[in-house]
This record gives sequence, structure tokens and C-alpha cells, in this order.
Amino acid sequence: MGRAEQLEISRKRKAIELSGSEGFRTDVNGLRAWAVMSVVLYHFGVYGFAGGFVGVDIFFVISGFLMAGIIFKGLEARGQGWFGSQFSLSDFYLSRARRIVPALAVLCVFLVVLGWLILFPVEYASLGKSIIAAIGFFSNREFNKEFSYFDDAAQENFLLHTWSLSVEWQFYMLLPLSILLLWRVSSNRDFHALIFIVGAAVSLAISMKFSSSKPMYAFYMLPSRAWELLLGGALFLASHRFVFGAMVRRWLEVLGYGLIVFSILMFDESTRWPGFNALVPVFGTLLVLVSAQQKSAFSSGKIAQWLGKNSYSIYLWHWPLAVGMLYIQGRNRPDFVFVGILLSIVLGWLSFRFVEVPGRRILSGKSKVVSVYRLVTVFVFVSCVGFLVTKVDNFYSHRLPEKAIQDFAELRDVNPRQAECHIYGTGVHPECTYGGEKLGAIVIGDSHAGALVRAVENSLPNKNLSVLDWTYAACPTILDIKHVSDSTYRCGETVRRFLEKSHHLPSSVPLIIINRLSVYTIGYNEPELKVKYGAPLNYLTKKHKVRDDEFLSEMQKGVIDTACEFAKDRPVYMVRPVPELAINVPKSMARGVLLGINGEVSISLDEYTRRQKYVVDTQDMAAARCGVKILDPIPILCGSGACRGDHDGLPIYFDDDHLSLRGANLLVPMFREIFEGR
Repeated sequence: MGRAEQLEISRKRKAIELSGSEGFRTDVNGLRAWAVMSVVLYHFGVYGFAGGFVGVDIFFVISGFLMAGIIFKGLEARGQGWFGSQFSLSDFYLSRARRIVPALAVLCVFLVVLGWLILFPVEYASLGKSIIAAIGFFSNREFNKEFSYFDDAAQENFLLHTWSLSVEWQFYMLLPLSILLLWRVSSNRDFHALIFIVGAAVSLAISMKFSSSKPMYAFYMLPSRAWELLLGGALFLASHRFVFGAMVRRWLEVLGYGLIVFSILMFDESTRWPGFNALVPVFGTLLVLVSAQQKSAFSSGKIAQWLGKNSYSIYLWHWPLAVGMLYIQGRNRPDFVFVGILLSIVLGWLSFRFVEVPGRRILSGKSKVVSVYRLVTVFVFVSCVGFLVTKVDNFYSHRLPEKAIQDFAELRDVNPRQAECHIYGTGVHPECTYGGEKLGAIVIGDSHAGALVRAVENSLPNKNLSVLDWTYAACPTILDIKHVSDSTYRCGETVRRFLEKSHHLPSSVPLIIINRLSVYTIGYNEPELKVKYGAPLNYLTKKHKVRDDEFLSEMQKGVIDTACEFAKDRPVYMVRPVPELAINVPKSMARGVLLGINGEVSISLDEYTRRQKYVVDTQDMAAARCGVKILDPIPILCGSGACRGDHDGLPIYFDDDHLSLRGANLLVPMFREIFEGR
């Protein structure tokens, strides 16, 4: 045999190894371990894994690679299927369903039972809707309508993680149909690889466009995610062209894992995603796949192989456990986190061993008809269970303790005119009034002002007086303030318009400024939002990447200048910050009753003082400069060295930092000080 023939044989052997046509690939299985553990550690808040959500992107690339392999190997093999091939469309769909459905169905039924024990009626109904969407593989569409993946509301949805299964399933439905149509044109792999690449380019363009303008769509929906799966498929099709020597392949793998690790370490919830940034882990994954290292130190070890084998079930079970950590306030406790991660792995193994493996066998049946019948039965059963969950709890809400129901109801103890009077975004400000016909006070500020405006109404000295509502969500009372990325933000110009209007209102009418000023200046205190919004979101003259002295001085000057401008016309009062408790008070207390734990929420007075020092100093400067008067709720809301989230055993907040109507009315005596002697 000549040298040229030996090289050609070697080339074909390496191409076969890369394409996976010789069977199981340990590198792909090990890569699954990297993907699932990065997601798990991210969701449990483990330090250093702020970008662990890229594990889903890794899964997408792997899925595209493997699905293309299954379809094209079947089409290229001679048999009795499509166009004389061995590929069967129905077999492909059934195989995917047998792989995905059993463990998902068991998880859904488990959550129905668990939800009956720990969820409130509105939450239980929401779980039912999520179950229907998850088993029907359209949960990504439903979540796209409801909330961002990184929002607080999303973090309490037990089936949030099924959005990625929906994306993959939708891809699985469309991919073979598209390939079969194109197969009529050409069976050449290079032709199909080119089509995959063109499709990926279009999808990536959609992803990059919508990552800024419609981030929820970009994150959840197939058109903006398909490029990741298509690039995996394109790599499989072009595998015969990527034949490298052993040394090059080792370095390609190192570079690939380097890009993956970089993504995990450097990206976080504030990163625009997926879009251009997702190219980093995607290309890292492609490099690992193209290197085809079957004895890699990164992926071939027993632990990596075991985790990879169980990765789907681990992924399914880890997220409900992470949500459970939130329910019992264990997200920030290392011992709880460790147990949660360990349970994710153990339950994943149990699911693989006793659900996935036997489930595939049971759903296979003796014939294709039997398989379809069994699968449809599972789909219908789980869907019906989900539907009943959306309805049944309306009749059995008394299953929960009355105290828990009472605490949970505080979530809705808000101004009944809030939707009408408290504007968001670019809405036209209605300038509502509460009370009588004669103007008695003006309340201006953000959502914290909106939470207290009715308490000001209740403090008015007579029924003929009214309160004018100048509240605007996420809008501190600072003239000409801007948002770093929201072009629709109208806060600064709205405050200026209010200032102009105030010149024409009776000068005896006091103006009360209420803001959650700490958020706009020193940042959020909620653990998740600290990461998501690390950099300042607002500015006056120039954007700042960090909350440095220059930024804080500029914001402080803006607060003082604005208050003093209003003070030229009338008495101005500034309310000291309401304690921010970082944990949803009514939910925590209600769940505490259900779980038999202490769900009460509080912070120490020292903690409050440290966090609000900048705000208090700013307000004191305004008082010294132009006579602004200070109203302090702390003597009412805090005592014995602590600021509590409840009063007389009931919540006084409707979330973690906004006072409910019950809580706001505790401050009526404080607001009455404004009108004494008038």
C-alpha cells in the first residue's frame, strides 16, 4: 500500500470519528456534563458561575449536531424508507418523544402533588397552565408573553426551564421535513451544509436584532435560537472537511473549552443574550466537537461520563429544587445550596434509572401503532391533569390554612386605582386626584410614592381636600434624568413638566417627594438584581459604567437641585427611605405557615442605616440648602433594633420593598405632621 493510500485511509478514519458514525462519542457525552452542571451551578447561585446559563446554548449545538447525524445517516443508508433510504420520519419523531416525554411527564405529575401542598390558588392555576405548555412543547411561547427568563416572577415558575425543551422539540419537528424537501434537490452534504449555514446566518441576524429591541423574544423563540442548532448540524455535514492532526485537535479542544469557561465566568444576567455574545460558547462547543477527542482529560473521566448520561434528568429536576430553595429562603445558605445540588444529581439519576430507561421501553410497544397510542395517552393524561389544576383549586382553596391565605392576600393590598393613576413607560400621565375638590397636597415620585399616596389622602385634615398624584414607575424626582438604554424613558422631561405646572398651583399646597433613591444611586439590594443591574441604569450628563464618586456626586446634585427648584414655589417634604427587605414579605410569611417554618422577614436597623446613609445625607443637604423638611417613617416601621415586614402578625408590604395599603396607613400620623397648624 502506497503512502498516498495510507493518508487517504487515515483521512477517512478521522472523518468517520468526527461524524460519529462509528457509534458512541465520549466527548459529546462529556460535553453534556459541562452543559448541565454549568446550568445547575448557575441556578443555585454558586459563585463563579454567573454565566452558567450558557449551558443551554451548548445543549442546542449538541442537539443540532446529533439530529443532523441521525437524519442524514438514515437518508444515506439504502433501505425501504424515503427515496430508498432507511430514514423514517415517524420513527424519528417517536424516538425523540420516547427520549423526552417519560421523565417530563413524571416531573409534571410530581409537581401537581407538590403544588397541592405548597401553592396558593393563583400559583396552582399558573402551574397547571405551565404543565399544559410544557407537555405540549410550547412553553417558550407562553413565557415569552409573561416574563423575562431573568425576572423575579420567572424564578418562581417550577417549569421555567422547559422553554429550552420546547425550542428543541420545535426544531425536531421542522428539521427533518426541511431536509426531506431539500433532498429532492440534492443529496450532497456540502449543499445541505451551505443551506444550514445560510439559515444560521438569518437566525443569528434575527437574534442580534431582537436581543436589544425584543429581548424576551430573542431569548425564548426558535427563530432567534435556531442558528445554534443549525451550526451544530452544519458541523456534522462538513465534518469530512475538518481533518486535522492530533496536535491541532488537542489545541482546538483546549481553545473550545477555554471559550466555554470564559463564557461561564465573564457573562451574567446583565449580558445581552443571546445575540452576538452567544457566539462565544457556541463556537467553543463547535471547536470541542470538531476536535473529537475521545480520551480527553476534560470529558472522558468517569464522573463526566456519568453526569453526561444522566444530564437530561438532572436538568429536569434541578430547577424545581432551585425554586424550592427560594421558597424556603435557602438560596443564600451554602448548606442548603449544597443539598440542593446533591439532590438534583441524585433525583436525576433516579429519574434516568427508573423513568427514562424503562419509559423508552414501555413507550416502544410491539408495533408503531402501539407506540403512538401509548405516547398519545401520556400526552392526553398529563394535559388533562394540567387543565384540572387550572380549575380545581377554585373549589378547594380552603385546603390551605386561613392565616396563609390572609398573608398571601397582602400581595393584592394595593391602591385599587394603581393601574389607572400610576403610569409606566411612555403612558400619558392622568394626574389623578384622591379626595375632595380642593387641592390639599401633591405627591411626586416613583412606585414608592405610588404605594403611599393613599396614606397621604387619609392624613388630610378634612374631606374637602384632595391629593394630586404625580407618580411614575422607576422615575426618581430628578430633572432631566435619562436611562442608559431605554429610548422611551420620559422620566426627566416628565419631572420638568411637573415643575412647570407647579408654578401655577397654589403656593400653600405642600409637595411630598417619595422615592426609592438608593436603587438609582447605590444599586439594588436584592441578590439577583445586584448582578443583573450592576452598572448604573440612569444618568444626567454622561453614562457611567460604575457607581463611582463622580456618578454619585452628579446624582446627589440632581436630587438636591430638583427639590430646591420645587421649594421655590411651595413647602417641600422628603420622606426618608422605606426599609427594603430583599425578600417578598407576604409570600415568605404565607409559605412559612404552609411549611411550618418562620417566614417573618426583617432587617436590622444598623443594616438599614448603612444602606441608606447616602440617601439620608442627600436629603439632609437639601434641607440645609433650601429648607426642605424631612419626614421619617423609621420610628413607626422599626423598633427594638429591627425593621420588620409585618405588624400585629400581618404583612405590611406587598412585595419586598413597597408598603401595602395596610403598611402605608401606619404612616398616616407621620403625614399629618404636614398639616398641623395650617
